[in-house]
Amino acid sequence: MENEAVNAAGLVAASQELNFSVWNLFLKADTVVKLVMLLLIVASVWCWAIIIEKSLRLKRLNSEAAEFEGSFWSGGSLDTLYDKIGTLPKDPMAAIFVSAMKEWRRSIDSGVTNADHGSSVTDRIDRVMDVTLNREIERVERQITILASTGSTAPFIGLFGTVWGIMNSFQSIAISKNTSLAVVAPGIAEALFATALGLLAAVPAVIAYNKISKDVDRYAARLEDFSSEFSAIISRQLDG
Repeated sequence: MENEAVNAAGLVAASQELNFSVWNLFLKADTVVKLVMLLLIVASVWCWAIIIEKSLRLKRLNSEAAEFEGSFWSGGSLDTLYDKIGTLPKDPMAAIFVSAMKEWRRSIDSGVTNADHGSSVTDRIDRVMDVTLNREIERVERQITILASTGSTAPFIGLFGTVWGIMNSFQSIAISKNTSLAVVAPGIAEALFATALGLLAAVPAVIAYNKISKDVDRYAARLEDFSSEFSAIISRQLDG
């Protein structure tokens, strides 16, 4: 009876020592597993910062584009609008307009806006707008590739932590020659926690990358449509 009581007390004590809280799993993890966890946590926080920043920025850019289009199609003078915006446009669509108007005014100052040189002027304006559009879209897309990289690599990093944790479990079994839950469970829990962190970083990054990429493509198409419409307006003025 005394032996049974001692064994029962030992099992109760061992069960109380098993603490599977997130913080305790991190503290008791191997150094390599800790590094993997920290790397995945940093990657997750970085991705969420990019997701929030890009979402808010795209929302702001579309709002500013709508405001600019309202001013552009209001029927007022393009020269007046250009003078109002000045040399510091606040959004990509205004930047495209300013770059085209700069080239247009240079052509007027040089006296090459007649019919014989109209096509070359239009070509230069189109090239200037294309360069500006590509530069502005490149700024909008900056750091988006980090989401794709995190989404593709984070599960494998978590898997590495999983494999390492399982190896530690087998080593604990070999050293203690004991296959009880108290020996095996901590290493398995660490391994599963590393996998969970990898998925926690990867899944939102992949979903956000797909959505933000589509939003950027739609915004780029909006800028391209504006460039084509503005080019047609300039061409009609040259023909006139």
